[in-house]
Amino acid sequence: MARVIWFRRDLRLQDNPALNAALRGAEQDGDGSVMAFYAMDNGFFNSLGGVRQHSLAAGLRALSASIADKLQVRHEPASVAVLEAARLIAAKVVHAAEAFDPQGVAEQNAVGEALAAEGIRLSLTGSYYAVNPGSVRKGDGTNYRVYTPFFRAWADLAQESPVALWQGNTSWYENGDFNQGVPVATKEAPFEVVAGEEYALATWRRFKKRALAGYSDDRNRADMSGTSRLSSALAHGEIHPRTLLADLGDSSGEIVFRKEIAWREFYADVLWHNPQSEKDYYEPRFRAMRYDTGKLAEQRLTAWQEGKTGYPMVDAGMRQLLTEGWMHNRVRMIVASFLIKDLHLEWQRGAAWFEQNLSDFDPASNSHGWQWTAGCGTDASPYYRVFNPILQGHKFDPAGDYVRKYIPELRHIAGGAVHEPWVLLDGLSHGYPEPIIEHSAERNEALARLEELKVQERVDGNR
Repeated sequence: MARVIWFRRDLRLQDNPALNAALRGAEQDGDGSVMAFYAMDNGFFNSLGGVRQHSLAAGLRALSASIADKLQVRHEPASVAVLEAARLIAAKVVHAAEAFDPQGVAEQNAVGEALAAEGIRLSLTGSYYAVNPGSVRKGDGTNYRVYTPFFRAWADLAQESPVALWQGNTSWYENGDFNQGVPVATKEAPFEVVAGEEYALATWRRFKKRALAGYSDDRNRADMSGTSRLSSALAHGEIHPRTLLADLGDSSGEIVFRKEIAWREFYADVLWHNPQSEKDYYEPRFRAMRYDTGKLAEQRLTAWQEGKTGYPMVDAGMRQLLTEGWMHNRVRMIVASFLIKDLHLEWQRGAAWFEQNLSDFDPASNSHGWQWTAGCGTDASPYYRVFNPILQGHKFDPAGDYVRKYIPELRHIAGGAVHEPWVLLDGLSHGYPEPIIEHSAERNEALARLEELKVQERVDGNR
């Protein structure tokens, strides 16, 4: 009988256990036909930023091209569309990779229930991770709340080798009347987005040659090409972390890169055990923190979103996000700290903006990366950590090249002086704004609000 492979965040052919299960199962059934299927809800797609739309569409086009343009796409919610696909070819089994984030779990549960009502089985094989969330446990069976011991236990489990694409006598099902095609982006992107499995593998090969050896030293430099730029490919499943891990040795750069992969899987594990933390506080006590609201707060949020805060390192990062759909990881921490500790806005406001615009959006990494900076996440006592955007600029963009790349109003300023344009006679002469706040004062205000929270907790505890 024919089977369906429901692609989700696994837009690739190699190292895809769910796809292999579908191909192998169809051949064993004697039919040998598999429908490669993707469900794209139009409402969700239209809500995304331009670069994120183009990135997803490019990945789908690349996947379809790799199977002779036989990818079947429906523009409906998955719970409706997957059932339609299974009905069309009288499939008794639908294969998919297992999701572990709250939205992904809810989606696969809804699809599973709709299929089961008609006697069709949803078979979940593999996942988006080297080690499935929930698998890494302490000796007493509980989950880890701290990264370092998690990494040691995770590294012992993350030993599986990549699996090659099943080679058999299966064929791809095609129906031009059923297939609605890859959705067309409704928003513009400032450049042509390239994506897909082959591009991801080529990016990995280039990174190994150009920057992996120096990764431990260069990954934090915003002005250097020291990162892999594979986060979008990982988010869309155009490459699996197993494929990356299998190539890593024990040099300092390779060890640190392995640890960065583990951070992604740690946050997925944390979210699996605490699904409410995707939108809510991991440490609930921080709900009671005093945050800013009202007209001025909204004006400052807009300035932050548009890269017009008057702090060059912050604004360069926010403009990079808008123009590239991506931001250097060190700069993500800087802009997040500024929103929370300098503008006193809740982390969810920033996380939602990232979700809309990041081509590499990952629900676990996004929410827990923000909460780590906000001080309400898995770190032990991080609220005191307040990034100084000026000092961070001098440290991680010492010559000012990153800032000048994204802020044309400051290109007349040479060297590191670009991080403090307001102290120069002509620093703001090309239209760059003055700082909307004074960092040292707002740092003190942030710490004062933390003390308020502690005092209130002591009062409540003595009642």
